[in-house]
Parts: sequence; C-alpha cells; structure tokens
Amino acid sequence: MSLSLSTVLYHGYHGTEGLTGFPNIGTYLIFALILVPVYIMVISWFAGKPRDTRTELLGVSYLVGITAQMWIGMFILTMIIAVVFFGGLPEPIGATGPSMESPIFGFL
Repeated sequence: MSLSLSTVLYHGYHGTEGLTGFPNIGTYLIFALILVPVYIMVISWFAGKPRDTRTELLGVSYLVGITAQMWIGMFILTMIIAVVFFGGLPEPIGATGPSMESPIFGFL
C-alpha cells in the first residue's frame, strides 16, 4: 500500500464535483429558515405604521451593505486560502479536486 501526500492531507476525500458553492443544503436552511426573522422585520418596515420611507430604505441599504461586505470579504479570503494552501481556485471557478501544485507543498 502506497501512502501518498494526497492521502495524508485529504484522507481519501476528493472534490465534491459540483456540490461546492452556493446550492447546498446549508444554503437553503439559512435562507429559508434562519433568516425568516430578518424577512419579517424588513416586511414590517414597509407594511407597518407609522411609515417613514427614507428610514426604511436606509435600513435596507444598511442590511444589503453589511451582507455584501461579509460575502465579498469571505469570497476573497476563500480564494486566497484556496490558492495558497490547495494550489488552485475552488470548484465553481477552478478545477475539481485537490491539486499538489501549491507553493506550500514545494518543500515536501
């Protein structure tokens, strides 16, 4: 039995071939269940009384800005980690599966 570096690092697991990325079960759970209070809050801003459209739009823009900042920052961090430690971009953007072409593995 040959023990390769890939076996040691990845324990026999390979790319998920299309499941990595947005449409996983966790994504549906977060958007369909966890964020329900946020949906209710935003709807109540626009449906409730007293109404102040300027404040409502300001609140929505804050929510969108904070969410975009978190998602874009995590996307950039994910790309950096993937290139440095795994030798390439993640599945939806790059090839499927781990790569041994990473600079961190150059000394092994």
